Amino acid sequence: MRLLHVMLRVVDLEKSIKFYAEVLGMKELRRKDYPDGKFTLVFLGYGDEENNTVLELTHNWETKSYDKGNAYGHIAIGVEDVYKACEEVRAKGGKVVREAGPMKHGTTVLAFVEDPDGYKIELLARK
Repeated sequence: MRLLHVMLRVVDLEKSIKFYAEVLGMKELRRKDYPDGKFTLVFLGYGDEENNTVLELTHNWETKSYDKGNAYGHIAIGVEDVYKACEEVRAKGGKVVREAGPMKHGTTVLAFVEDPDGYKIELLARK
């Protein structure tokens, strides 16, 4: 078994694609509109779907907002230098919501950024 993708529902598809592509450096892998269902799926990632887990953005054309509830946590992305990654996110217009530094009660360096829909993405130092 292998984790294939993680799906997020987004309100403004192009704004979300721009964030994940331009701010976090993912590549758009594929996109398909489903006119009968009134939704679009876009898959992005750091490598091909055959060998990598990717992100699926689902845009329901007639939905104007979502209730994220209190169960969602975050997506984690491994980076070489969390401090530098935060600088790059800010320089590209992204929002850092937890500055880079050691995790509470631990030593792992991490930070959190937020996408256009308010989803949290953890930037985590690779060991």
